[in-house]
Amino acid sequence: MIGEQTLTSAAWLCVENGRLLAVRTEGRDAFYLPGGKPEPGETLAGALVREVREEVGVELEAHRITPVVTITAPAHGRPGTLVEMHCFRAPGHGTPAPAAEIAEMAWLGPDDGHLCAPAVVQALDHLTEVGGWHAS
Repeated sequence: MIGEQTLTSAAWLCVENGRLLAVRTEGRDAFYLPGGKPEPGETLAGALVREVREEVGVELEAHRITPVVTITAPAHGRPGTLVEMHCFRAPGHGTPAPAAEIAEMAWLGPDDGHLCAPAVVQALDHLTEVGGWHAS
């Protein structure tokens, strides 16, 4: 669409006990995946490590980050904007807990799309399609 902008983000697919880790930031009404936009000059992997550490306090093993899928979807709450969400798996150290701007954390299953931003709905669908509901 003409005039539409695209935001690029890196997202962590953390699956435990058949559930996907999701977060909700202050002032938002939908769940997102831990992660975020790269800063200027930062790689997607670098952004992923930084954002996951800031948002949920987990230190990812950077050398074991594996790309899974790239999803393009309407950006939640931003009309005329798309998000290109690069989803990765990586083992991490620490127990996830809300930090920084994170108001709430949840472990979601395949039927929880109604709680999520459009890109996360696609991530849930992808995990179902590929049988990805096993631990990351």
